[in-house]
Amino acid sequence: MRIITVGTRQSALALTQTNQVIEQLRQIADSAGIECRFEIKKIVTRGDRILDVTLSKVGGKGLFVKEIEQALLDGDIDMAVHSMKDMPWERQHGLAIGATPEREDSRDCLITRGGVAFADLPAGALVGTSSLRRSAQLLAHRPDLKVESIRGNIDSRLRKLETEGFEAIVLAAAGLHRMGWKDRITEYLPPDICIPSVAQGALGIECRADDTFMLELLGKFEHADTALAVRAERQFLGRLNGGCQIPIGAYATVRGDRSEGPALEMTAIVGSPDGKHLIKEWGRGSDPEKLGDLLADKMLAQGADRILAELGG
Repeated sequence: MRIITVGTRQSALALTQTNQVIEQLRQIADSAGIECRFEIKKIVTRGDRILDVTLSKVGGKGLFVKEIEQALLDGDIDMAVHSMKDMPWERQHGLAIGATPEREDSRDCLITRGGVAFADLPAGALVGTSSLRRSAQLLAHRPDLKVESIRGNIDSRLRKLETEGFEAIVLAAAGLHRMGWKDRITEYLPPDICIPSVAQGALGIECRADDTFMLELLGKFEHADTALAVRAERQFLGRLNGGCQIPIGAYATVRGDRSEGPALEMTAIVGSPDGKHLIKEWGRGSDPEKLGDLLADKMLAQGADRILAELGG
């Protein structure tokens, strides 16, 4: 019997989604007659240790994955469950994404005191988010709002909504769904207001590139449409040399009759954190990498590189 050690961050959300993945993999293994047992190893990342500085100022890429990937390379763990939006574009040599399971809800959502909708927030209302991407889009639609950084795990951010003077906070809907906290959501922000982060709502299950046992097991967990959409979004991110903490968003979907090949559609944004400069593009194609490059090149032609250069992207 293979004992599979699973690495994860130690937050409540990370442990919840890791346990959900393990349960699904256990069912897959049982149905395939694969004998294995799972153990969890909690790992603290640099992003978890630094909580008093906005993510955009911490710098560097892979803030929430580097230590976990090192544990994989060292053989301390056999697989890792990541939020794909936290993963840098550059792949770590010797590691592989063994599976991209079906995506959760990709949207951002608003949680407000008193259940006030986004359009009805009073002028000057204080809105908390850790994301420059969200700041850019919220202020593009509501320049009268005051947006400030809010850090911490999902549960601590919800507490800060009640204790630190925020009228509203913005979080990824996927995390609230996985935690069973849908009832806390006041409003889902549609893509015409807030394009999500690259790969938001998707998980990346990582293992060593030479571990054939894990690659075979995880291959049974792959969701083809999610993998294609995430590839297009991440290609866009990589073409712009962007990190997960700068104002870049992208959302791709697979449409149409798959018998004639995938038909991908993607909308993407690049913006300044104050919302005064926002570039938005849409495209369609069958090749995810070509679609990602197409939208990135459209953005670059409109000055996206200058916006990102000012932010150190």
